[in-house]
Amino acid sequence: MDAHTRKLLDSYPRSRPPLSEAQNARYLLDYRQNRDGSTVATSLSQRLESWMHRRVAARAQSGESILELGAGTLNHVPYESHYSRYDIVEPFEELWKDSASLACITNRYKSIFDLPADALYDRVFSIAVLEHLTDLPVVLARCRRMLAPGGIFQAGIPTEGGLLWGFGWRCVTGPAYRWRTGLDYSCLMRHEHVNRADEISALVRHFFGGVKVTRYPAPFYHLSFYSYLETPCRSRQLERERTK
Repeated sequence: MDAHTRKLLDSYPRSRPPLSEAQNARYLLDYRQNRDGSTVATSLSQRLESWMHRRVAARAQSGESILELGAGTLNHVPYESHYSRYDIVEPFEELWKDSASLACITNRYKSIFDLPADALYDRVFSIAVLEHLTDLPVVLARCRRMLAPGGIFQAGIPTEGGLLWGFGWRCVTGPAYRWRTGLDYSCLMRHEHVNRADEISALVRHFFGGVKVTRYPAPFYHLSFYSYLETPCRSRQLERERTK
């Protein structure tokens, strides 16, 4: 393990800067509006985020067992159609309990650590989730153990730390949020996004033995809104480990 990776791992668990009382009071409402795209700014964001949903679903194969981390309002479910089992991890029941897609879900868990120890999946994925996790290395290690032979881990994330992503929320989402609520969006972003995109990529590479990164709309860190991460097939990892 190199010194950079060790330093990164040692920075966890991380803590969130506190929100103001006013932001705490409307936190769930803001989260749901963001996931549902119920405002002009969040609707635009949802259209851009659809790229991540499509990239994740493009790897689907018939009869798979899949696990989604941070399923939120179940807005990814319509993108999937080939699964035999669709389990989710989502601690906020208020987000998914009224969803029309709930009938498609096999099992629901509040934490990834509530899953059976022997649970295995063909795909484990998340969309706009990893940037929020204060103990990301622990979650990634658990995800690695849950991949079946031939399985892959996938993640769609905002390119947090990149120039275009920062410009986007500061010049579009942030002003719209202040106009709607009178509150500072940068405080909410610092509270929510505790991991940068480059940190997430480095940790996924560390735990899974490699990662392929694709960006949108341009293939450059500072010119992309979103990044898609995909690990090597689990069967290839096992073969490499056996030959070491």
